[in-house]
Amino acid sequence: MTTLAHIMQGLGQTSSLPLYQQLQRALREAIDKRILGPDEALPAERQLASDLSVSRITVRKAIDGLVNEGLLVRRPGSGNFINTRIEKNFAKLTSFSEDMRARGRTPRSVWLKRAEGTVTPEEALRLRLSPGAPVYRFHRIRYADEVPMCLEYATIVASCLPNLDAVDISMYDALEQAGNRPVRALQRLSALLLTGEQASLLQAEEGDAGLSVERLGFLRDGRAVEFCRSYFRGDMYDFVAELSTN
Repeated sequence: MTTLAHIMQGLGQTSSLPLYQQLQRALREAIDKRILGPDEALPAERQLASDLSVSRITVRKAIDGLVNEGLLVRRPGSGNFINTRIEKNFAKLTSFSEDMRARGRTPRSVWLKRAEGTVTPEEALRLRLSPGAPVYRFHRIRYADEVPMCLEYATIVASCLPNLDAVDISMYDALEQAGNRPVRALQRLSALLLTGEQASLLQAEEGDAGLSVERLGFLRDGRAVEFCRSYFRGDMYDFVAELSTN
């Protein structure tokens, strides 16, 4: 806790933010800098309040917010832990890289394939393209820090990127720079058992539970830009959505 206390030095003295938001910021920084590692337990709320000279109400409010964000997880009878599982808001169109960075994780990719080509009959149907239309294909393993999280097989309409090498870490960053980032998407989630090849690439076991996500992304003018299939490790990823009666 010494290093965390150092991060929070001057708490309440130089910031106009409420104390609980300052504590949340400090905890996020501690997670980002690996001061608090994956699956590590936080000290008890009473101990945190004492170490940091704040009220338990402040600590509880800060932790509640980080639990809601998915950075922390409560385990009844055990305490609060850094969440190793990733929660993805299924109703929000964000990239894998954005999701990882928002949780203090470092995204990276291992390329399986990066190629130019023409649409398959299925891609032509999904992307509403004529037969023979040019596309770029990006197949890769997506990592959070050093942990493989998913396999991504994306097909992008070639006219929406300047060239094949435009995509580095984030495909959505490249599309945004080209003025062609999707603004809405249709997504389909289904359960599956990982094949031997998928399990090998994801450092899992054949037959382990996985999640398949199929996404079709559209530009503001209604044109389809992206058709992507991703296969996630079921033990590392959760998809959540907020529901209402409206």
